[in-house]
Amino acid sequence: MTNPTLEAIEIRKVYQTLSEEIVVLESVSFSMNAGENLAIIGPSGSGKSTLLQILGTLDAPTSGIVRIGGQDPYELNENQQAKFRNERIGFIFQDHHLLPQWNVLENTLLPALAKGKPTEEIRQRAIALLERVGLKDRMTHLPSQLSGGERERVAVARALVLKPMIVLADEPTGNLDQQSAENVARLLLEVPKEENTVLIVVTHSISLAEQMQKRYELRNRKLTRVG
Repeated sequence: MTNPTLEAIEIRKVYQTLSEEIVVLESVSFSMNAGENLAIIGPSGSGKSTLLQILGTLDAPTSGIVRIGGQDPYELNENQQAKFRNERIGFIFQDHHLLPQWNVLENTLLPALAKGKPTEEIRQRAIALLERVGLKDRMTHLPSQLSGGERERVAVARALVLKPMIVLADEPTGNLDQQSAENVARLLLEVPKEENTVLIVVTHSISLAEQMQKRYELRNRKLTRVG
């Protein structure tokens, strides 16, 4: 049997203040295979973004294990972890985080720059992804010349440009009008699956969550399967 692409095993996260321990996550466990997608819903402040940061190697768990492609990234040193994160994990944020002085193609190629000048193969992959998300005619435009939905589509292409194992999306449709949200949701459902990439979406959108293969709710520090 093939090992899962992503495993979270008994993840616990505690923040220590001067006066008390604040437990944010308790005994969070799940696994996903290549090409699967999952939505995490729950009230504001329930720890959804914290869990996403732990899965993305941006914030270490207090205890528990994360494995991506069989590797626990928290066993790596800082430089190794940064390389691992760049190559294996794609991120899509609510505010897209595009560089305003760079055009659409340059922003899409951003993850590749950590390896030096992007190869022609990577450049052609970025162009193909931009065509796939409907931005063939926008590649030389700056972010300020794009709509919110178009900027989020650039973020989708950027997240996939290095063929990551997993893509983590934090409220990817949260700032979009209904039509743009539907367009981005369609791409989130289609493109990572075509790429055989695990997709995890944190969202308040019930409409988006209901389109995902699996749905979990994070409430009272626990993650529970709801669909």
